[in-house]
Amino acid sequence: MTQSPTYYHGTRIAFQPGDLITPGHVSNYGARRQARFVYLSATLDAAIWGAELAVGDGPGRIYIVEPTGALEDDPNLTDKRFPGNPTRSYRSAHPFRVIGEVASWEGHSPQRLAEMRAHLEQLKRQGIEAIEE
Repeated sequence: MTQSPTYYHGTRIAFQPGDLITPGHVSNYGARRQARFVYLSATLDAAIWGAELAVGDGPGRIYIVEPTGALEDDPNLTDKRFPGNPTRSYRSAHPFRVIGEVASWEGHSPQRLAEMRAHLEQLKRQGIEAIEE
């Protein structure tokens, strides 16, 4: 018997166990268009980036989630930055059910966070969208 991976979703939105994280909301990234997909990762580090870089003033949160439908590789990362999907990042047109929250996690250093934000700003100036829908 194979065990399913643990999936994580990083955000600044507060959810409760049993809530559904659904597509159709304004994206946390890029031009903030209506998102056709929801994103998750099987690595805590990728979810930490999601929580740290999400738009909003609230604290970053990381949820343990369960997909309710099919997953596909996240083309924003796998095709452009990390061929082969070592970040184990995925997206789905189906909701994710919140199973729980990661209570304690360590974010990236302020320097590393500033480097990532500067990189995203540079991509924005070049007209490269952070989220490809």
